[in-house]
Amino acid sequence: MSTIKIAGNLQAQMQAMALDEPMGVIVRHKREAFSAQRVVTDAQVTHSYRLIPATAMRVRPSGIEALSRDQTVEYIWPDLPVHTCLDVSTPRIQAPSVWKAGLRGEGIKIGIVDTGIDPHHTDFEGRLMAMTNLVATTQGLAGGDATDDNGHGTHVASIAAGTGAASGGKYQGVAPAASLYVAKVLDANGGGTMSGVMAGVEWAVDQGVHVINLSLGSTGPCDGTDALSTLCDQAVQQHGTVICVAAGNAGPSDSTVGSPGCARWVITIGAVDDADKVTDFSSRGPTSDGRVKPDLVFPGAGIVAAQANGTALGSVVAPGYVELSGTSMATPHATGSVALLLQAQPGLTPNQIRWTLLTTALGLGESLNVQGSGRGNVYAAYQKILSETPPDGTEPPEPGSPGTQPQPRDGCLPQIRRLFRSQ
Repeated sequence: MSTIKIAGNLQAQMQAMALDEPMGVIVRHKREAFSAQRVVTDAQVTHSYRLIPATAMRVRPSGIEALSRDQTVEYIWPDLPVHTCLDVSTPRIQAPSVWKAGLRGEGIKIGIVDTGIDPHHTDFEGRLMAMTNLVATTQGLAGGDATDDNGHGTHVASIAAGTGAASGGKYQGVAPAASLYVAKVLDANGGGTMSGVMAGVEWAVDQGVHVINLSLGSTGPCDGTDALSTLCDQAVQQHGTVICVAAGNAGPSDSTVGSPGCARWVITIGAVDDADKVTDFSSRGPTSDGRVKPDLVFPGAGIVAAQANGTALGSVVAPGYVELSGTSMATPHATGSVALLLQAQPGLTPNQIRWTLLTTALGLGESLNVQGSGRGNVYAAYQKILSETPPDGTEPPEPGSPGTQPQPRDGCLPQIRRLFRSQ
């Protein structure tokens, strides 16, 4: 067995297995030179990826050992479980000011990789462009629709791009005219696998989306070299897709950001409450390799958005709307903000978007690994891209790095009502 090719946490899982039973792994290999069945005849392949040369499969520990000895295999990760990140709003990040400039996300494609969506909710009417169900695929099956049987994905999509039509416009999302592309990768309980999420990200990239929302994650800490983080970084670097990821809800302890929030090129989002105080549940950095995370914080406490029909998640505040808290709710505020900025300047790269959001964030007086650069302000970001061309370096800017210093606290905007909560 070549242990150098097997992730340390996977080696621990193999040693803990009482029987030689199949387990989920993700194998990185040489492109076009790998065949799982050639090495392990009973391997059950669940997905093959194009963004990175990798294959997800279920295989026995003895098969993992055989794979590690194969010359075409480069590395083997465990297929770890992922889950939703559950635990004021658009006016506080000044989205209505951007709307007044004529920008509502028209022509921008948002990918929601989550528990699916309620396709019949009027807040999404005419803007659901494509849907796919990848939960069954991760179990070796095919088919099924992407209807949300949990409620989380519908809520997240509503924050990013809901029109608020069912509430007379009261509960309107950040980019209410953006197009939606929805991949169901989490089941009715809000659980799934890294391999399934990877398939969802790859599907969204294939659809040509401009920004992907990942309000999900695994347990931290991590260093960004796991399979899901690796694929997300590839989507950003090689395909120019912006990816916004929830930091997680394992705070207030340090080093609690999980995958893919620890990926180097994604924009990782923590949560603040009504008073712009970072919530206790919001996960903190640093990553296990010492990088600052999260990158930014957005409103994520008591957010009211669309409810999926037939689901019981959250507290009902009005017909068709529920209240939820978590970095899951903060992240689509960032995703919708990215959509507005890309409509204003379609040629912006992920690095330029990230730099603009970091340099215009409102500093909250917390450490970088609690707040990142501070609370996002989409109108300030919009004004900045109109006045200057953002730099586009070869490395993603980190919170607090030169040129991304957060604004002082006394620059705080007046307290105004959040749109997603009952008023």
